[in-house]
Amino acid sequence: MKAVTWQGRRKVTVEEVPDPTLLRRDDVIVEVTSTGLCGSDLHLYDPLAPFMEPGDIVGHEPMGVVAEVGPEVRTLAPGDRVVVPFNLSCGTCWMCAQGLQSQCETTQNVEHGTGASLFGYSKLYGAVPGGQAELLRVPFADQLPIKVPHGPPDDRFLFLSDVLPTAWQAVEYADVRYGDTLLVLGAGPIGDMSARIAIQRGCRVLVADPVSERLSRVAAFGAETIPMISPDDRVLDIVLTVTNGRGADAVIDAVGMEAHGSPVIEGISNVISLFPDAIGEPILRKSGVDRLAALHLALDAVRRGGTVSVAGVYGGSMDPMPLMEMFDKQVQLRMGQANVRAWSDDILELLLDDEDPLGVEQFATHHLPLTDAPAAYRDFRDKRNGMVKVVFQP
Repeated sequence: MKAVTWQGRRKVTVEEVPDPTLLRRDDVIVEVTSTGLCGSDLHLYDPLAPFMEPGDIVGHEPMGVVAEVGPEVRTLAPGDRVVVPFNLSCGTCWMCAQGLQSQCETTQNVEHGTGASLFGYSKLYGAVPGGQAELLRVPFADQLPIKVPHGPPDDRFLFLSDVLPTAWQAVEYADVRYGDTLLVLGAGPIGDMSARIAIQRGCRVLVADPVSERLSRVAAFGAETIPMISPDDRVLDIVLTVTNGRGADAVIDAVGMEAHGSPVIEGISNVISLFPDAIGEPILRKSGVDRLAALHLALDAVRRGGTVSVAGVYGGSMDPMPLMEMFDKQVQLRMGQANVRAWSDDILELLLDDEDPLGVEQFATHHLPLTDAPAAYRDFRDKRNGMVKVVFQP
């Protein structure tokens, strides 16, 4: 089969690789019909390179049709249409029972001190072959895949794999109510979808981003937009002005480590790339420092007693936090990988609405063949050609 493989820092290629086979009695093989390119994939493209091996299959936003089932699978059959969540969760352990599937005790990577395994996301998260491929082996088939009806186009359901539950959890963690003011930092796929969900719930939503095309997308759904021209812009002043000096009731940081465009991250990555992985890995794990402009802005812009919800990924282990300010303002801070299966049933109800209230069928900006992946990674990283969300069709 064809698959997108990591071959080195800032280098992915499409290669012929062996087809996956059933390894567990509760596995299924899915023939992938659509698979997304995520901002988190760019972290593998560069800063997390020491944890990758040449030939690793990447991607964690797939959906498709079941082609083969293991002998213990009871709820799926060949021909069923499924979306595959990005995190591998067994559905039966204590963490899964608490709705914390991203911390699944069955697939936790204890040797690396990380949570549940992820499809296509380095040995830090299990080195599981990913979904930017023609075929995908999916374990825990009776608990993990989300069965969806045939008929609507893939884009109606594809984003259940990651974008929708990540944005949904970001809004849930923000703890906003009808009429509250929510500030969303970043209008990439997660920030964009978070804004749509919050607007659908009756919130006043402000969105800040430096890319005008992205702001236009969220404005079309009713968000008030704030251009971010530089890190020293007037975003905070604008937020305070429109909230009568109080600040936003909640802020979603959908930016994260800003791996692409951060001179700090770029510098660290450049230095670490000169070392063998055995040396580079512990340096990155123990010495990483993120650029925290977005998180600090979130803490400044939230009102006293408000909530900051972090959906963007951070990777530093020495990040300084303004704890005095956080304590004084009585800020609540929530974060973490999305617990996909905790939210998927509620989201699916919205997706089955013919009105498409979240605009998922027009959400992707680019539909490309899998063979275009190397160029798409470069363009997405550099925010070229109006690229916000890419869907590959193997």
